[in-house]
Amino acid sequence: MSTTSLTTNEYTLLSAAESAAKSSASTSSSTSSTSSSTSSTAALSSLADNYTTFLTLLTTQLTHQDPSSPMSSDSFTSELVQLAGVEQQVETNSKLSSLISLNESGQLSADSALVGSEATATSTTLPLQNSSATLNFTGSSGQTVAIAVANSAGTIVKDDLVTATSGTNTWTWDGTDNSGNQLSDGAYNVSVKTMDSSGNTSDATFTVTGTITGIQTGTDDMEVQMGSATIPMSKVTKVSTSSKSTSSSSSSSSSSSSDTSSSSTGT
Repeated sequence: MSTTSLTTNEYTLLSAAESAAKSSASTSSSTSSTSSSTSSTAALSSLADNYTTFLTLLTTQLTHQDPSSPMSSDSFTSELVQLAGVEQQVETNSKLSSLISLNESGQLSADSALVGSEATATSTTLPLQNSSATLNFTGSSGQTVAIAVANSAGTIVKDDLVTATSGTNTWTWDGTDNSGNQLSDGAYNVSVKTMDSSGNTSDATFTVTGTITGIQTGTDDMEVQMGSATIPMSKVTKVSTSSKSTSSSSSSSSSSSSDTSSSSTGT
């Protein structure tokens, strides 16, 4: 949007929103390249290496002990107990990983029923689907709110200044950038900022909305896919299945009407 007609406060507010959106894009990029599962596997491998090393040291100690002064039975028993403890921990960790995998599979199957539903999430990831994206923010009457959208590279593609009403406000984006060019569907990063009477900017509470197109297992949590956007399930605050229920209800009504019609014809 043009900045030539903005007041100083509006320009400051918009700049703060743009900076936050760019920062969010940078954070999202670095987070996606981190895998906790790799860390978990490395930890288990390290424990197994320690077990092997411990066993090697114990057998070496027994092989080279002085026959005239062998290791006391108490010390030997203590080391065997430690050996058994490490071995048990390795086995426990392996079983725990299997249980976690089974639990994730079951949860993945159950959550798949949410595909096609509309979800609301507290996330800075804004899903653009079918050239439309929606977010809701809380504001007060007459309050100026700045909204900035950045792509995955951290480039600001859309910014807007809106005047809020008291309570929940809805902002809808048609997927066009500041120059009016239509952008492709995907995951964008958004920031919503407000300013107080003293000129201090702050984050406004907001949520994003999108249609769930898939469910996948994340590194720490189940994740919902909204087109190309991926959001942790823990960030989802509401799932609306009314559209699916309505469709089902319509089908049932249609079926009932068809049965009634057939019955009447038979009569």
